[in-house]
Amino acid sequence: TSRISIVSKQWYQRRVRGANSGRDAAPKFLHRSKVPKDVGALHKPGEITQRTVLNVFGPMGHGGRYILDSLKTGAVQKEFYTDADLTIGAKVNVWGREVTICDMDDFTAHHYVTRYGREKSTPIHYKQTEAAKAEREIPPYNGWGSEEDSRANCLKLIAQAPKRDFIKFMKKDRQGLDSHVLRYFARLDTNRPIDMDRCFIISAFLSDDTISVFEPEKRNSGIVHGKFIERSKIAKEGGGYYSAEDLYVGAVVSFRSHKFVITDADEYAKTYAEKHKNE
Repeated sequence: TSRISIVSKQWYQRRVRGANSGRDAAPKFLHRSKVPKDVGALHKPGEITQRTVLNVFGPMGHGGRYILDSLKTGAVQKEFYTDADLTIGAKVNVWGREVTICDMDDFTAHHYVTRYGREKSTPIHYKQTEAAKAEREIPPYNGWGSEEDSRANCLKLIAQAPKRDFIKFMKKDRQGLDSHVLRYFARLDTNRPIDMDRCFIISAFLSDDTISVFEPEKRNSGIVHGKFIERSKIAKEGGGYYSAEDLYVGAVVSFRSHKFVITDADEYAKTYAEKHKNE
């Protein structure tokens, strides 16, 4: 946004930044000043002055006397932009940067009509259309951290932690002996003999819809027991995330390319399902 003072012929420019533009939100692109038409080379400090000192009498500093050139014979004459030079479509050199005037407000258009008899021209379209904008592509999940945290790094320049459902967390968090954790027994849906006898415990946490899979110890099996899938949200193959509604006896679920068949549930999970069967 550019503004020019008719009286002092001074400009100032303010750069308007959109949300998430990734650029510095500097308030002013150019402070209020006259803009010369021919920029040329930069002058040294003191080379261009309004008045010229002709002579100095006495000591330098305090007690000295000097004479100024009232005719300003040493002044450098420069041509500056005025309001008459600004029209829609005009290209203006602002200190080495070419700026194209695209549009003006109603007050400025009325000023040009009354002073110069110049009607407002057709505005120049400079904003990018919605169709021309490239769609933001989210890279595939690489397995490091949670998928929500990885997605948050792609949505904003400064990464922020994904927000949690605080109300659901307060309602479904552990309250005394009520753990709000549903546990199911499952096995792998496979034909491999070494994996057919493996047992797993699937825990569904109702406070944040996260799921963890644990493999209990089985002696002389040759398989290391312990945490099989860390507690996290698990995405479905068709989109969305698994929740407690997807877990029941007989269900076949796919967690991280591993298919599980739920064979049983503990007493707390069965009791909770009976009490909340309408949810």
